[in-house]
Amino acid sequence: MDFLTVLSFLGAAIVLTIMPGPDNLFTLAQSIAKGKSAGIYTTLGLCTGLLGHITAATIGISAIIYQSAFAFTIVKYAGAAYLLYLAYKSFKEKSSSFNINSDDTLDHKSLYKKGVIMNLLNPKVSLFFLAFFPQFINYESGSVSLQMLIYGVLFLIQTLVIFTVISIFAGQVGNYLRKNTSLSKKINIIQGSLFTLIGLKIAFSQK
Repeated sequence: MDFLTVLSFLGAAIVLTIMPGPDNLFTLAQSIAKGKSAGIYTTLGLCTGLLGHITAATIGISAIIYQSAFAFTIVKYAGAAYLLYLAYKSFKEKSSSFNINSDDTLDHKSLYKKGVIMNLLNPKVSLFFLAFFPQFINYESGSVSLQMLIYGVLFLIQTLVIFTVISIFAGQVGNYLRKNTSLSKKINIIQGSLFTLIGLKIAFSQK
């Protein structure tokens, strides 16, 4: 591993993290609906889930999922079902309005747990690691597993920073919407629509 390779990895990772995907859309939805604090706790959960994927990629479990169409399908549909369940709950509460000071009543543990489950049940994350990380591995400069672990930690750190920024800006948008009585009653619909979109995206994803 050399400095230029690491720099190239970080540049590519940042671009890929910013691109719309299940995790950042999920963070966006939570931040708009419940404020920046909700987005940040969701981000912490997502990044904890990333630790699971990093560990799996490092010891080779991800390769098993990649090679097994059945395992991939099971994880994929479990993730999609979870997102559609969250969408159902949001639509069910569509007539509710939000408290402007909703950060004071947030269930941080629940948000964190949702983030962990959301990330772990997205098999595309493991497959992404298997496809992306090896491009930066130098097979002649030491342990491949150690290099995978280092790149995984770097990926996690930049994800944490970017998702936190997304949470802050989306939280500001959510604050504006909650101050508008007519719009505040539609936040659950917006959130439910985003959850549905993410769930369908996972359900129809291919290896």
